[in-house]
Amino acid sequence: MDKRELGAFLRSRRERITPADVGLPAGPRRRTPGLRRDEVAHLAFISTEYYTRLEQARAPHPSREVVGGLARALRLTDAERVYLHRLAGVEPAAAPGPPRQVRQSILDLLHRLPNAAAFVISATYEVIAWNDLACAMMEDFSALSRRDRNLARRAFLGPHTEGRRLYGVSDADEFARTCALHLRGTVVRYPDDPETAELIDELRTGSPEFARLWADHDVTAATTLCKTFDHPLVGPVSVSCDVLDIADRDQRVVVYTAEPGSPSDEALRLLSVVGTQRMDVPG
Repeated sequence: MDKRELGAFLRSRRERITPADVGLPAGPRRRTPGLRRDEVAHLAFISTEYYTRLEQARAPHPSREVVGGLARALRLTDAERVYLHRLAGVEPAAAPGPPRQVRQSILDLLHRLPNAAAFVISATYEVIAWNDLACAMMEDFSALSRRDRNLARRAFLGPHTEGRRLYGVSDADEFARTCALHLRGTVVRYPDDPETAELIDELRTGSPEFARLWADHDVTAATTLCKTFDHPLVGPVSVSCDVLDIADRDQRVVVYTAEPGSPSDEALRLLSVVGTQRMDVPG
């Protein structure tokens, strides 16, 4: 525990918040910038004396509950909350579940990639954002429920018809194994999330393959850099696969691109025009 830095950090965060930010009246005789110590203590449900001792580097080791209350009272960002816990020498409480809200800048990025199929997945493999080309090449995600947008569920539980597994992609088996490995890490990060537990139970019960992979207790997998989709309209589409981690949201951006000028590039261009229309089905 770094008492001196902890006190300085608390003071710096306290001084940047106005009473209006937390619904308190400013009052006519306020002489300190930001909040007063007693106001922070009140918001964090601790005594003013103890909070004062924390800022003055004289307090004993605070509990996780106290640190969590201070983080909420001072309206810390996720990064600041983790930093505060580390200064106090306690581990932050596990997040309740995988974040599903995608930053606006990431949403803008998806739609600025007209020649790439791109989408965002959560820590449980739920597709939570996508661009039009991703829908044209894979599936119209906007027409699916949250449950049916989960790629792990679709990889292991279907629907699969005529031997076409998960959009007819060439590395379907490898992808399924990677899902199982990543989900093992997700369970550790979100041990109290009922949706994550329900997904794992469903996969273990409904898929002997997933149950076997889960029993292996593996946690690492090789990355697939290239894959081929067997699209029902334009045929084989070979793409490079790049995955960008959004660490602060525990999300990943998946981007599929084809070699410029290749038949697959032409197929993607056709799909970008056709969209999700099924022109192979008679009207």
